[in-house]
Order: sequence, then C-alpha cells, then structure tokens
Amino acid sequence: MSPFSQHEYQVRCEWGLAGAREITRDAAITAVVDVLSFTTTLTVAADRGVAVFPYPWRDSTAAEFARSNDAVLAVGRSRAGFGEVSLSPETVRSADGLSRLVLPSPNGATIARAVARTGSQVIGVSLRNAKAAAAWTVGRLATMGLGSPVTVIAAGEQWADGALRPAIEDLWGAGAFIEALAASMERSTPEVLSPEARGAVAAYRDVAPELPGRLHDCASGRDLVASGFAGDVEVAGEVDQSDVVPVLHDAVFRTAPP
Repeated sequence: MSPFSQHEYQVRCEWGLAGAREITRDAAITAVVDVLSFTTTLTVAADRGVAVFPYPWRDSTAAEFARSNDAVLAVGRSRAGFGEVSLSPETVRSADGLSRLVLPSPNGATIARAVARTGSQVIGVSLRNAKAAAAWTVGRLATMGLGSPVTVIAAGEQWADGALRPAIEDLWGAGAFIEALAASMERSTPEVLSPEARGAVAAYRDVAPELPGRLHDCASGRDLVASGFAGDVEVAGEVDQSDVVPVLHDAVFRTAPP
C-alpha cells in the first residue's frame, strides 16, 4: 500500500481530486466537502427534494446531458439572470418548480463523479448537514461492517493555473463531519482517525465558536462577498441546520431516507 493511502486508519482525510484517488481505493463511504459552494448548494437542493446530477464543467456537452436527463442546467454564478439557477445556493432555494438539476463544478462535482467510479458510496457534506451526514454514515457502517473505511475529501479550489488551492472552509467542513463521526464510534479516536483526519477536527474545533462569521473572513468567503454573493456565504454558515444527506447513486444525488 502507498504510504499516502492512510490505510492503517478507518477514517481518512485528503485534499482534492488527486488525494481522493489516493485514499478512496478501498473506501466504503466517501464524504465530499465543498463548502463554497458545491456541497452547500447540494444540501439546499436536497432540502427541497431536488435531484442533482453533478457535472465536471459547464461545457458543450453539459447542455445535451441536461436535456437527456430532463433536467435544468445551472448557469455560471455571475451570469445568472432573474429566476435562473446557478452554483449559488440562494438561487436553488428561491427557484420555482425545480425538480432535477445538472450542477457543474470543477471541484466537488468532479471529485464526486470520480470517486463513484471506484465503487465507494459518495455523500455530499457541508457545514449545514455535517452532523446528519455523520449519523447516516454510522448507520450505514452498521450494515457494512463497523470497521469499513470512510474517506473524507476536502475539495479545495483551483488557482488560475489549475493547481489545487487548499480552501480552509473545506477543512472546517471536513473536521465538523469527522468530529461528529468519531463521537458516534465506540473505538478510541487514535485508533480510528488518521493524523490528517485529526488535523481537520482540530481546525474545526478552533473555529467552531466563531462560525459562521469566520466564513466571511476566509479567502473564498471574501472572494464571494466582493463578487456580490455574500448571501451564499450566509447560507454556507447555517451550521447543522439541515438534516438531509445527499447520496450519489447512478450519477445523481438524491436525499437519503431517514
């Protein structure tokens, strides 16, 4: 096994698409975390019962994919007109008659689709549903085997040259999920969590008393506020206000049964 696989531990944590490919090879469940904004938008859609098709990028193939699945294709956040849906969670929350949505994202959606091809069960996790997702995961582990591996992928963002930009809000979201997951496990934390997973928990615990305000202060939050999307940061900061768990099956996220 690769020294980067964290295979000695049940709960593992890594960054981005390359990290997902490294640690999810034997994972029973993978939690993808993209707080600003793919998985936040995904949980808002799940709150409304909207089926979401993750798509890597809005390119020439996306429109045909949406048509073939009888779904609305989200437009670019800055290009959305009145009533149009984009990666902005506010637009999903306010949309009328929305039932099926193709949601392109170069980070969270891309990672979710790639991991699904490995056979791991993929769930969408944000600060809004971290505790609910952890409870669902513990329930699934009871049927899969309590020692089954769980991987957590902080999606991150991309610099202009395509390189990974670790996004602190995704580390916080990963840590919120892992903390709730570990609290529900009977085995001691050092036996369960990789050092990387424990680091995510430490980052979350450091910021938790100051959330959601600190989301506005991080680089991604400042970028959205400067672009006129402060409301999206507010939605992302609705910590544990959602009890839904979006589960990816056959290329579409649907709300898991309670």
